[in-house]
Amino acid sequence: MSNAPPDFQDLSCHACTEGAGLTFDFSMAFQPIVDTSKQEIFAYEALVRGIHNEPAGAILAQVNDHNRYRFDQACRVRALAWAAKLNMPTYLSINFLPNAVYRPETCIRATIEASQEFGFPLERLIFEITEGEEVEDHTHLQNIIQEYKRQGFLTAIDDFGAGYSGLNLLAELETDLLKLDMAIIREIDQDPKRQSIVRAIVQVCQDLAICPIAEGVETRAEWQTLAGFGIELFQGFYFARPVFESLAVIDPQIFNMLSDVAAG
Repeated sequence: MSNAPPDFQDLSCHACTEGAGLTFDFSMAFQPIVDTSKQEIFAYEALVRGIHNEPAGAILAQVNDHNRYRFDQACRVRALAWAAKLNMPTYLSINFLPNAVYRPETCIRATIEASQEFGFPLERLIFEITEGEEVEDHTHLQNIIQEYKRQGFLTAIDDFGAGYSGLNLLAELETDLLKLDMAIIREIDQDPKRQSIVRAIVQVCQDLAICPIAEGVETRAEWQTLAGFGIELFQGFYFARPVFESLAVIDPQIFNMLSDVAAG
């Protein structure tokens, strides 16, 4: 990416916390990603919400070419601030906007500063490439992923199977994690075609040492079908809904059910 975004500025952690010149305010909700093999929460994904828990779309509709960089920077710092405030004991997964990243080594400074200020370990950060933006410059995206890996962060492709995401993206980016889009997951227990597709994706992930995550899981039947393919990380309403400015907990009955299935 040869040109900086219109709103580019080397922002401090404090500036991002205060909104970094944005004309709107926002907060965060958190939804767990569950490791069913270990029966524990692997990570929490930070999800944008309005300050009164308005849906993400109400906030994202206000993001444009002139404030994308500032919004992306503010999201990272807000997520870290809440994670530290809530004493999050797991990984924190943050969505980022690739087109907002001018130079990876420059744009990550406020994130590192926030990690130090709030006391949240950098090694417990996951950065998800959000599907909401199409990225034509894949070399730039590769550079972002490489820099984040050099910093010790985990990386993920979000919404795989939707939008611009494709198999070539796996070969080019070499992320640590891959999140299967909920459109592929929905009622997969009743759809042999989707089952074949997901089995193939899981095999590719195994070959490339990428860990798959099934997101959007809403039923026990979906979970059991996907678990049968070797998937261990899950996210969705079946386990817990996002909770505004707090950490969702898993119903103990879910973990008890997982134990019963494993034992059986």
